[in-house]
Amino acid sequence: MTALALRPRAAFALPLPEPPPLDLLRTALTRRIRALVQPARLELRIDVDRPEEDIEAELDALHRRLRTPGDALHACSLLPALRPGLAFHHREADGEHYVYVEDMACHRLAGYTVFNRLVEVDRRTDRHVRSPHSKYAPAYQGRGIASAVYEWALGRGWCLVSGARQSDGAHALWHALARRHPLRWVALRARRMHDLGGDIPAATRDALGTRMLLAGRGWSVAELHQRGLLQSAASA
Repeated sequence: MTALALRPRAAFALPLPEPPPLDLLRTALTRRIRALVQPARLELRIDVDRPEEDIEAELDALHRRLRTPGDALHACSLLPALRPGLAFHHREADGEHYVYVEDMACHRLAGYTVFNRLVEVDRRTDRHVRSPHSKYAPAYQGRGIASAVYEWALGRGWCLVSGARQSDGAHALWHALARRHPLRWVALRARRMHDLGGDIPAATRDALGTRMLLAGRGWSVAELHQRGLLQSAASA
């Protein structure tokens, strides 16, 4: 019988992953602990901003419409220049107002603001209040453009009511405008606005029906109550 020489079986060693450096472990653990112990932010339901590419694509499409004869946007009227180098196009549709801001030198739309009607209020209140919502390209944010548009609306005597959710930038804008215009917290109930005062607890701010109100030119808090646009907090 022929003897077969058996070779020793090769040893296969699976490499074990090296443990991460201690400083990385310490950093990850610290971040996790902070996330667990920090209180939730209750600043009027701050929302996540939309991706930049989505905003840019929407603004490009609107700018093409603005320059297309026969389109509703092409028929916009021009407002006085609220900021140098920018054109402010305005149109109204069904009681809602749109302001499109165009960078004339770069031939692009910087952004826009729409002043929506509030479905949560009655007809009498609807004549005097609008809810602004803005979208501006990142390159034009922080330059006071939206603030100028809001000031234009407030100068027309509109009272502005915040939306159900805000971005960080919008939230900061409202508080900046409050240095020049009366700001109140209001609760929207039974198609009326109920005055909650100038300072309220964080838990109340986080309620879905709680909004901010900026009084437009010619309005005071006392007159808003006298005209029946603001109700007492007790009736909320």
